Amino acid sequence: MKMKAAVCVRAGGPEVLELREIPVPEVRQGWSLIRIRGAGLNRSELRTRQGHSPTVTFPRVLGIECVGTVAASATLPEGTTVAAVMGELGRRFDGGYAEYALIPDALLMPVKTTLPWPVLAALPETFLTAQGALDTLPLEPGGRLLIRGGTSSVGLAAASIATALGVETAATTRHATKTAALTTDHALVDDGSLPEALRKIWPDGPDATLDLGGATTALESLRLVRPGGTVCVAGSLSGWVIKDLEPIAMIPSGTRLTAFHSKTVQGDAPALQRIVDAVEAGRYDSHLDRVFALEDIVAAHRVMENDESAGKLVAVP
Repeated sequence: MKMKAAVCVRAGGPEVLELREIPVPEVRQGWSLIRIRGAGLNRSELRTRQGHSPTVTFPRVLGIECVGTVAASATLPEGTTVAAVMGELGRRFDGGYAEYALIPDALLMPVKTTLPWPVLAALPETFLTAQGALDTLPLEPGGRLLIRGGTSSVGLAAASIATALGVETAATTRHATKTAALTTDHALVDDGSLPEALRKIWPDGPDATLDLGGATTALESLRLVRPGGTVCVAGSLSGWVIKDLEPIAMIPSGTRLTAFHSKTVQGDAPALQRIVDAVEAGRYDSHLDRVFALEDIVAAHRVMENDESAGKLVAVP
């Protein structure tokens, strides 16, 4: 039996993603075959495609998250709606850019939902990351949160969650044309004038900052929060490594720096169900930007690489 899959044949530009017919994986002990109904696109897949993931070998079907139904399993009934994220999906073994995927049972998160497949596909990695990152921060109703990288899918998800908690939020974008996409109390352009713009809103700074920029913005974020505030780095839009970090010289006294990685919540079905319920109830917005057919995965990666989206991109087989 054959299936369609977008195979990354080597490191390079979007064109290295080739639509091919390959065998449907065979079920084995501890793994389930999933009929994929949607796969969220992530910048980590973009970096892997570009050759920045040394542990990934090609050819490889990318895709670190997917949603779908159980096609064959020794542990879950056929037809069960499931999601999966991380756990080397799309890295050590083939991932979500396909019609089927063979996934370790430990990664599968059964969910009950009436959401359309593309909306459901927009949630797992994005909202689990956003919720996990916010859980590291001391946020209370009436508190102040700055989100750097606010038009990223995780940034928009974090804004939805924080707003529902009653937190006053500000978010940044590097592109003035994208401020309309920010659903926060304050929309700021991160063009070098952020410290001044932020002081006009919160003279003492935010209580906490969710930094999705990563290496080039983390140190500035530490200087922007109020004395004793907390910065959580949960993204790498600008890279992973802060070069020449001198903690005593660069971290203001009493200010806290933490981080969050979504592998912490892989397989957490109850957490995902709470998110799905909140989206169904209208408390959270899925921030689904657009949906691509699997055949158009090259175009989808071009949109992602050119930073043309504001929210989540999803591919459907």
